[in-house]
Amino acid sequence: MHPALWVSKTGLSAQDTKMATISNNLANVNTTGFKRDRAVFQDLLYQINRQPGGMNTQNSELPSGLQLGTGVRVAGTAKQFTQGNLEVTEQPLDMAVNGRGFFQVQMPDGDIAYTRDGQFQLNSDGDVVTPDGFLLEPNITVPENATNITIGRDGTVTAVVENEADPVNLGEVTLVDFINPQGLQAMGDNLYRATNASGDPVEGEPGIAGLGTIEQGMTEASNVKVVEELVGMITTQRAYEMNSKVVSATDQMLQFVTNNIG
Repeated sequence: MHPALWVSKTGLSAQDTKMATISNNLANVNTTGFKRDRAVFQDLLYQINRQPGGMNTQNSELPSGLQLGTGVRVAGTAKQFTQGNLEVTEQPLDMAVNGRGFFQVQMPDGDIAYTRDGQFQLNSDGDVVTPDGFLLEPNITVPENATNITIGRDGTVTAVVENEADPVNLGEVTLVDFINPQGLQAMGDNLYRATNASGDPVEGEPGIAGLGTIEQGMTEASNVKVVEELVGMITTQRAYEMNSKVVSATDQMLQFVTNNIG
């Protein structure tokens, strides 16, 4: 079979994957704390028919050789952890990380997951939880008679409690960071899991040691740029069309040989 068919087939498959990535980005354009994905392409192995630099004669060498590529593949998808816009919600338990860092969330099995989604609420026990009911870690419990909850940029949580003259300290929200955030495993539900690639989480106080600050009454919007994704969609569509034309042209060449030779 003509090698061009298989090469263009890898191109079609790669563009399919890139389009799926773009589609997911656009689907999450309004998802709080979402980070866009970027498809990473690599060329496949080459067939070296004539080695570059090989000796053509005793006194001359090949300047370039003859190398035939076998196509392309998607090596991976990389999360782009650029800062999203901060949107004011005026909800006292909404928090946005302005800079590097992730909130910690305790899963039902006891494991810790990580998120940039700061849409927190209270459960029936007064614990601060995610929209899915997962506890914020470290746990913050708000008394039933508490009012005027204040979350400082350093993560300190205080509230005015009935019969107390001064605001009561309810705890501190800490952040964690990773040496390689792109190595985190996306779990869905705006959550990530640490992996060997991400490195171990480093916990610290917001605003110190490179960690971002916490902004109360705000949430971080998705960092997806619609115009950029639409341009990427157009270029992906055109690349797909060009690869399909290679398949068509190669088929016509084979058809000509079949019909005119023999």
